[in-house]
Amino acid sequence: MKTKEIFAKDATYQKFEVLKANRNKRHRYQEFIIEGVRNINQALDYGWRIHSFIYGRDHELSQWANELLKITPTVTNYSLSAELMAELSGKTDPSELLAIVNMQPPAIMGLSNTPVIALFDRPSNKGNLGTLLRSCDALGVDQLIITGHSIDIYDPEVIGASMGSFFKVPFLRLSDNRDIDGYIDDLRRQYPNLTVIGTDENSEKAIHQLDLQSPVLIMIGNEKDGLNRHLQEICDVMAEIPMSEHRAASSLNVSCAATVVFYEVNRQRHTGKS
Repeated sequence: MKTKEIFAKDATYQKFEVLKANRNKRHRYQEFIIEGVRNINQALDYGWRIHSFIYGRDHELSQWANELLKITPTVTNYSLSAELMAELSGKTDPSELLAIVNMQPPAIMGLSNTPVIALFDRPSNKGNLGTLLRSCDALGVDQLIITGHSIDIYDPEVIGASMGSFFKVPFLRLSDNRDIDGYIDDLRRQYPNLTVIGTDENSEKAIHQLDLQSPVLIMIGNEKDGLNRHLQEICDVMAEIPMSEHRAASSLNVSCAATVVFYEVNRQRHTGKS
């Protein structure tokens, strides 16, 4: 691979900036930027292709960084001054390596015999989506579906909040109701005992009252508006998380609520008890 030195905010550097800040340009180039040891290691561990590394030339790199530069096949690597690295990095203490990563095709995958699939309806908060990805990874969710007009899952803040789980959890975006209906119809054909569960704070059943050991699709509502009416009508059952009678909070943060639901699925499948 070749290395190019960047001395000013030229066209190449400006491309780095738009990959970080501009959703449309990210998808036009089919590339996105990540930084940090965990994210880069996870990207490599799970087979994502690194197009380029970006690093500072003014400081000695660690053994980890030097080894990656040596063994990772890339198209072009870039060396920047400390000032340019500091401006490009999203951290107070800039990372020694950033990476430009190629986007992958949507996750069309073979699911397990009793899959757990999560659907997040029009996520609007980057931190919530990243945290949800982390919970999906930690608690064995097979696939995450994102619907409608939502934030970009490739946004650096989403990836950072996922703590590397972005690269492990297969995800798929379904843009409209027709796509969602077709996807769920396919799931029902493949898994006749699939249960589609909606989540809402005022529902007919508590989540622990459901048998979650068969295939499940868990629908998670938008942070502000909840689950849209069309998705509610698709659900076989709506479920809630029981909360303390003495609470001040009216509801849980959406990613926290989803984590509780995923935990209950995981608990039932580990104990064999609903």
